[in-house]
Amino acid sequence: MGMLEKFNRVQVLSWTATVVLIIGSGINGLGYYPLGPMILALGGFMWLAVAFATRNWPLIVTNLVMSAVGIGTITYGIFRGTPAC
Repeated sequence: MGMLEKFNRVQVLSWTATVVLIIGSGINGLGYYPLGPMILALGGFMWLAVAFATRNWPLIVTNLVMSAVGIGTITYGIFRGTPAC
């Protein structure tokens, strides 16, 4: 895979992840649980892939922690019995 092809894939993934996070923020803001946090976690994992592809360590740490916290809180909420909308 050439440098330009990799750059284009990373660009597409980063913009897709951005759109997913924006949509997830809107759904989360409307109070749809656990759908909102799940979409936000998906966007975080997508950005994590971008961070690894670009070897951007601050972005890797940020998205790894944010994704882990998101999945952890969703799991906690499900086992605690938080009602879904």
